[in-house]
Amino acid sequence: MAKVALRRSNGKKEDAHAPASDGPVLSKLAMKRRLFASLREQGYTVHGHTITVPEQSSKDDLRGIQQHATKKILEKNEKAVRPYEKRLIRYIANGNEVVPEKIDPELILVRPRSEHERLFRYVSLHWSIPISSGYGRRMRFLLMDRSNGKLIGIFALGDPVFGLKGRDEWIGWKREDRRQRLYHVMDAFVLGAVPPYSFLLGGKLVALATLSNEVRTYFRKRYKGNKPLISKKRKPPVLAMVTTTSALGRSSIYNRIKANGTTYWHRIGFTLGSGEFHFSNGIYRDLRAFVVHHCKPTMRHKNWGNGFRNKREIVIKCLQVLGLPRAFRTHGIPREIFAAPMGKKAAEYLRGDSKQVQFFDRPLSALFETFRERWLLPRAERNPDWNAFRRETYLIWNRDTATAEARQAPP
Repeated sequence: MAKVALRRSNGKKEDAHAPASDGPVLSKLAMKRRLFASLREQGYTVHGHTITVPEQSSKDDLRGIQQHATKKILEKNEKAVRPYEKRLIRYIANGNEVVPEKIDPELILVRPRSEHERLFRYVSLHWSIPISSGYGRRMRFLLMDRSNGKLIGIFALGDPVFGLKGRDEWIGWKREDRRQRLYHVMDAFVLGAVPPYSFLLGGKLVALATLSNEVRTYFRKRYKGNKPLISKKRKPPVLAMVTTTSALGRSSIYNRIKANGTTYWHRIGFTLGSGEFHFSNGIYRDLRAFVVHHCKPTMRHKNWGNGFRNKREIVIKCLQVLGLPRAFRTHGIPREIFAAPMGKKAAEYLRGDSKQVQFFDRPLSALFETFRERWLLPRAERNPDWNAFRRETYLIWNRDTATAEARQAPP
């Protein structure tokens, strides 16, 4: 067994006025027992003041540990999303509706309270790991196939965590440099393709699309004249770098995204495996009620408002009250860190050594041509399994009904 280590991670902003709980607050002993039982149920072993996962855990084992949290996310969203599933599933292609030679990608910025937002939300519920709603600034995108009106994949960019050792060392940041220029980095906290495009390595196309001229243009228009919440100082809307972390250990999407001598995503290290997802499997509501009862918020800046800062603060305070170390936040699932500079001097710009990024010229159409020749067409020829995919297998709630309807439909 390996002891898990600590890494600081971002958390979802808390609603200071949200109800704490419908029931009574647990005692300290009951809360501790509830916490230990929850961890063991997920597959962790509790040894005194440490939690561990098996050293030789496969990706399937790690997904299993996270199933409790993803199940709760699904339950939380069912009422809002399920009524629209039969309509949203039409955006998912059957295999025979995809012609690799005719794929024509289009990038769509997701607007609030739109059909596209509902589709993004529905697709994200299929992830095998818990997906956060992002942190701070957020931009969500759909990648559609104009040739048939179907969805290829999704990605979302949000504010990166403040401290990330592998990233900071790779850029060459000192603390003050990071504080001044982290604004020019965004993190892809959701990224992936949907079937049948995923069978055609569509995840790599989505990863390339995040680096397109179109994304930089959207970013510039969205944040032109924007004042950050804390500093209140306008900064130029320059997107110099995009970062991301793999879902589980080493990534099959970002690795080897190289073509014509160009490396698009650089491997720069691993996280140490901390976060809060293992407190999202039904225990968090009790945990929050416990903290509201025993603790006062410690907001670090008046512009953040009242209440607890985020889920991370809630978890840390609970552990303190229970006499447990912060290491309990460490879920033990390290993720590989990747960075994608948006220009030749992106790192120099972020360090303050250059006044310009010297952006790469990467229109989505050119990135797709690279993907088409390097990955798409060879994959389609080698592996025809994508052609047999049926959209009803992608359904979450209405699969039995849709399968019956598909069988009755004329060929």
